[in-house]
Formats: sequence, structure tokens, C-alpha cells
Amino acid sequence: MEKELDEPRRRELFVALVAAQDEGLGVKKSRETIANRFGVNAETVVEVEDEGLDKRWPPFGKG
Repeated sequence: MEKELDEPRRRELFVALVAAQDEGLGVKKSRETIANRFGVNAETVVEVEDEGLDKRWPPFGKG
């Protein structure tokens, strides 16, 4: 069973995802890579991605 990520860990995942995409990884590949790195599934990555965008977490805002 996958453990729930606390907010600091979700923010860390979000930053890593944005960095991976900025470095040229496609959306699908970056989600898979970050899911593996953080030990979560791709669905969790998408949920954190949506949360980070909605709340304008850095690097997209002051969040």
C-alpha cells in the first residue's frame, strides 16, 4: 500500500516534476520517472501536479 505524502514531500515532488519537464522529458516520461523516484504511482504524481498548479506552488508562484 502506498503511503500518503505530507505537504513538504508533495512540494518536493512537484519541483522535481517541473525540473524534469524543463530538462526536456515529456509529460508521460517525467511522471513515470518522478513516480519511481518518490515511490508512488503515476496517479499520485498527477494529483500532486494538479495541486501544485492550483495552489501556485514554486516555481510557479509564491504558494
